[in-house]
Amino acid sequence: MSIGRKGEPAPTEARTVEADPHRWWALVVIALAQLMVVLDATIVNIALPSAQRALHMSDGNRQWVITAYTLAFGGLLLLGGRIADLAGRKRTFVVGLIGFAAASAFGGAATSPAMLFGARAVQGAFAAVLAPSALSLLTTTFTDVRERGKAFGIYGALAGSGSAIGFIVGGLLTEYLNWRWCLYVNVPVAVVAVLGALTLLHDRPGHGDVRLDVPGAVLGCGGLVAIVYGFSEAEPRGWTDPLVIALFAVGVALLVGFVWWQNRAPSPLLPLHIVRDRNRAGCFLTMMLAVIGMFGLFLFMTYYLQVILGYSPVRAGLAFLPLTAAIIIGSTQISARLLHRVAPRALMVPGMLLAASGLLLLTRMTVASSYSGEILPALLLMGLGMGLTFMPVFATATAGVAPRDAGVTSATVNTAQQVGGSIGTALLNTIATTSSAAYVTARLHSPAEKAAVVPAGVVHGYTVAIWWAAGVMLLAGLVAGLMVTARAPGHGAPTETPVAEPVG
Repeated sequence: MSIGRKGEPAPTEARTVEADPHRWWALVVIALAQLMVVLDATIVNIALPSAQRALHMSDGNRQWVITAYTLAFGGLLLLGGRIADLAGRKRTFVVGLIGFAAASAFGGAATSPAMLFGARAVQGAFAAVLAPSALSLLTTTFTDVRERGKAFGIYGALAGSGSAIGFIVGGLLTEYLNWRWCLYVNVPVAVVAVLGALTLLHDRPGHGDVRLDVPGAVLGCGGLVAIVYGFSEAEPRGWTDPLVIALFAVGVALLVGFVWWQNRAPSPLLPLHIVRDRNRAGCFLTMMLAVIGMFGLFLFMTYYLQVILGYSPVRAGLAFLPLTAAIIIGSTQISARLLHRVAPRALMVPGMLLAASGLLLLTRMTVASSYSGEILPALLLMGLGMGLTFMPVFATATAGVAPRDAGVTSATVNTAQQVGGSIGTALLNTIATTSSAAYVTARLHSPAEKAAVVPAGVVHGYTVAIWWAAGVMLLAGLVAGLMVTARAPGHGAPTETPVAEPVG
């Protein structure tokens, strides 16, 4: 039935999907799973001080609660995309949900730092299986241009705002229940998503001719882990420390080896024709650069609100609500309505300029800044900018992909997001810490001055790092403007090509 006359199965499949009365409920299930994955990158941030005290973590090791998740997630996403292509997206989606829930329960019951770090790494590994299957299911479910725009608008809003929602949920759970519930909460959500997936989602069988590229996974994942770990270690050790230099050198060497191997592997983990496409490469790079700045903002604003302004965990989480609302509005009410009329870069470039403007406003903050007068306008600009950018990035990067490459393409978008977040957190935190230390050293002449100089030094470090983040956002806008040349879907852009096109 899927093989029509003259090789035209794609339109038939597209009509079948469009006629499915449950496709919007299927979107709810996919979005729920994606929200859970994105939430867990940040939900434990506000809970981290409580978890550190309960499990007696050292200050040097506490970062691994965050880093173990993002490194496993970003480093294994390409492999997760290939597993989705091999085993089938629905099956991979369900297995990912079950594994994620089990790892969350294990982490919530942790009795030692090592147990929690391990659970977070396993969470990241199953998230790497779950996220690409979710995005590729969305891609193959919505092939109509207008419906696809709406679906990706919702998905992009969750991808962009999920991190901010994580701070709110984390604050509420930590303050009114216990830090462990930041992990336990995933279990009931996953159960609902599994039941919905088994009932509502439809998918064709996996491609049996797809093979897992184990050497590619080792080289690619190892390179990413080494580089991100190098950025992380640069904070306590310094940029010229031999270990830091060695980590960067090993990471670059492994990634060069990864590219070399992908040109020769019989079944490459990342078929290089995917990244050779100018529009996709531009979207991947734009996403990575944009998230570097966004994750840096989350890190600094969380500490600024709680440590400098004295906000409670709940109040600090609620302070991110305007940012979340702005991302949702920018994605669903602006980008989703305009993408079928204007070129993707006509949304992405202004989005990055708005986000950079918001960051530049934050470079003026002091120890006595007003939230409503100085912080709120910056968060609104940042949110609108990210909302304008995320949706066209997701839609353009995954448009017109052959079925056998849908999973790995989706995984590459998510890899860019997670690797950008890992690099942004480590790199900008190092910049902030070194700038703060230099400021305090230059101005602290007696113990009596410590109460005034140290907080000012901390804020100075934040503002220096935010300057760098704004520069990265502007670079993302430049990349989008120069590399993403796709036209509007309504004018014959590649996004009009159904993802369900025949293989051959």
